Amino acid sequence: MCLLIETIRIEDRKLQNICFHNERFNGSRKDIFGIKQESDLEKIIDIPSSIPAGKYKCRVLYSTEIISITFQEYKIKKLDTLQIVEDNTIEYAYKFHDRRQIEKLNLNRKSDDILIIKNGLITDTSYANIVFWDGIKWITPSSPLLRGTMRSRLLADNKIQHEELHKSEIKLFKSAKIINAMIGLEESPTIKIKNIY
Repeated sequence: MCLLIETIRIEDRKLQNICFHNERFNGSRKDIFGIKQESDLEKIIDIPSSIPAGKYKCRVLYSTEIISITFQEYKIKKLDTLQIVEDNTIEYAYKFHDRRQIEKLNLNRKSDDILIIKNGLITDTSYANIVFWDGIKWITPSSPLLRGTMRSRLLADNKIQHEELHKSEIKLFKSAKIINAMIGLEESPTIKIKNIY
């Protein structure tokens, strides 16, 4: 059975960025399972009364139907270093539960996370999209493995731009950050370019 995940940030008991999650959830169900009827995750997810104010991760596991919805408190991990790994065959256009291809690239990691290069182009880290600061603007690769919901929102809000970024261009930037459903641009730890190797 093909399993997918939707990870949604809960902030002070409110689902964040829900329109982008609905778009990806419904798009994945249509593309993979042929389900044309759209669903609204906001109407499906019932936040337990036991969850207080603060930041929580809601994890929706689904196939043709929703299998489980779980909640856990979330804290941003320490992230100072990225190790460059190359894989020209990797595919992760949908948020699959099966991450074995990515986990395999992580096996020999000697850094906080990896930065995946495919056909010479920068894609993502193992669990987030990446953005680079050139001194004027934030730029994200136009060829990510997964088009994340935070990435989509920041692009829609014109807070970041996307460009084709080659591995050789990393050294031209001043710093980098990661973004995903749980980590916004402002709160993301800054990564020094010298720490991407």
